[in-house]
Amino acid sequence: MATNIAKTPQADSAESDSLPSIIQGGLGAAVSSWRLASQVAQAGQLGVVSGTGLDMVLARRLQDGDQGGHMRRALAAFPVPAVAARTIERYFLPDGRAGKPYAPVPRLAINQGRRSQELAVLGNFTEVWLAKEGHHGVVGVNYLEKVQMATPAAAYGAMLAGVDYVLMGAGLPREIPHLLNQLVEHSTVKFPVDVAGAEPGRFSVSLDPVDLLGVTLPPLTRPHFLAIVSAHVLAEYLARDETIRPDGFVIEGPQAGGHNAPPRGKVVLDESGEPQFGPRDYANLEKVAAIGMPFWLAGAYGTPEGLLAAQAAGAVGVQVGTIFALSSDANFEPKIRDELVAGVADGTLTVTTSLRGSPTGFPFKVAQLEGSLTDPDVVAARPRVCDLGFLAAPYLRENGTVGHRCPAEPEKQFIRKGGSEADTEGRLCLCNALMANVGLGQTRATGYVEKPLITLGADLDGPKRLAALHPEGWTAHQALDWLLGTSEG
Repeated sequence: MATNIAKTPQADSAESDSLPSIIQGGLGAAVSSWRLASQVAQAGQLGVVSGTGLDMVLARRLQDGDQGGHMRRALAAFPVPAVAARTIERYFLPDGRAGKPYAPVPRLAINQGRRSQELAVLGNFTEVWLAKEGHHGVVGVNYLEKVQMATPAAAYGAMLAGVDYVLMGAGLPREIPHLLNQLVEHSTVKFPVDVAGAEPGRFSVSLDPVDLLGVTLPPLTRPHFLAIVSAHVLAEYLARDETIRPDGFVIEGPQAGGHNAPPRGKVVLDESGEPQFGPRDYANLEKVAAIGMPFWLAGAYGTPEGLLAAQAAGAVGVQVGTIFALSSDANFEPKIRDELVAGVADGTLTVTTSLRGSPTGFPFKVAQLEGSLTDPDVVAARPRVCDLGFLAAPYLRENGTVGHRCPAEPEKQFIRKGGSEADTEGRLCLCNALMANVGLGQTRATGYVEKPLITLGADLDGPKRLAALHPEGWTAHQALDWLLGTSEG
C-alpha cells in the first residue's frame, strides 16, 4: 500500500486516498506484536507494534529460548552484527529458564550506558523488522510520551528497521518531529526529560548513534509522525509551529483503551465509582478538520458504522484497538484471550476506568478478569515491588542529582523519595502486569509469578458482534474485512 503524507519532513495536508483508513492501535505492551502488525499491514492498512518496554520483551524472549527463532532471525539482519551478538550472548538461553527468574535489564535513567541503549535499539529494531518482513505494507510503532527516557534509543531502533509511522500519546509530544529529523541523519541528540522539581530543559537524555554503533550508516527514511491527542486545542497548538508540527493526528475519545486524558473540570463519579466524561472531554471535530491536516478518530469507532461516521466528520479513518487485541494474531496469553472473548460473547466482560491504578496519574482502562490485578485479593497477595521502572518518574534530589520514584513501589521508599503517602493508594504495577499479559511475567525467587492486568477499550460492541460472527475467535484479517464492510455481519 502506498503512503505519501508528504514529500518533505513536515506536512500540512495529504491526499486521503494515499493514507490508511484503519490504524490498528498499539494496545498494551507486546499485545500489539509484530505478528498482528504484519497481518494488518499485509492487508493494506497501518499495522502498529506497541513500543513500550521492547528491550525487556527481547531479553525475556531470548531467555525463554526464542521459540521459532524469530528474535535471532531479526537480530541477524541488524546492520551492526557485533551489537546484536553481544545481546544474544548475554540473554539467549537455548533451553529456556527452567522456571528460574528472568535476568534483569538496565533500568531507564537520565545517564544511560551502552548496554541499556543497545538493548533498547535492538528491541525496537527486532519488533519492527519482523512486522515488516516479507511484504511491502506500512508499519508503525506506538510510544508513550510519559516514558521520555526511553524514546531516543527506541525510536532510533525502529527507524533502523524502516518503520513507516511513529505514533505517540499519553502527553503532549512536541519534541518528536525534531527528534525524528535528527535521527534520520544519525545525529547526536539531546532529548528533553521532565524532572520533578527541576526547571524545564535542565535535563535531557543523550544518544550518539555513531558512537553507539561504531559506524556511520547511510541516512534513514524519516517516518511520518502522528500525535495522539484528546482535544482540538492541543491539535491546534501542535499544528501552529512547524518545529513541533506532526504529520497528522489521532483524536482519541475517553472510551479508548489504555491511558486516557482525565475528565476536564471537576471529576464526578457515578454510583460504581466510575468517572463521568462530558461534552468537554470530546474534541470539536469541526475545529480539528479546519486545521487542514489528516486525522483519525479513536475510542468507540471500532465498527463499520464508526468508520463511516469518522469519515463523514472529515477524518481519514479510525484507529481501532480492542477488536485487534482480541484477535488470534495478537499476543495475549491464549488463556487470557479465550477468557476475554468468552466474556465478550456472553456479555459478562466489563471494562472500567481506573483513576488510581496507573502510576502515571492518568486514568487507565482495565478489563475485569478473575485472577488479574482487578481482584483486590490478588493485589493484596502481590509483593509490592518496583523492579522494572518504565513508568517511574525522575525527580530532583536535594543534592542536585536525579532519582526515580513510582507510587506503585513500596510505600516507605516512595515517601522517603519525597512522594506522598496518599499517592500510593490504589496504585498497581503496570510494568510487571503488562509483561504477564503476554506470557513474560517475572517468576520471583519465592515462587510468586506476576499476575496480569488487561487494558481494552470501554466500547465492546465491535468485539461482541465479531464474536457472534466468529464464535471460535477471529483473525486480524477477519476483523478488517468486517470493519471495511467486505464481510457480512
